[in-house]
Amino acid sequence: MEEAFQDLPVFLIPLLVLLSIWESIWKAIALYRAGGNKDVAWFIVIFVFNTVGILPIIYILTHKTR
Repeated sequence: MEEAFQDLPVFLIPLLVLLSIWESIWKAIALYRAGGNKDVAWFIVIFVFNTVGILPIIYILTHKTR
């Protein structure tokens, strides 16, 4: 496993960490709102797919808290 990371450019590892944090924050917010709004389909889609925060942001912007 260490060999795989040794071949990556130095800037790529912090970038991947930041993208993971970005995705986790938006996903958590969107899942919380989808659960609260009882949007089961959205909850499952957001939970399953990793879209670097795009899908959770779309959900948050289009589905205001009821």
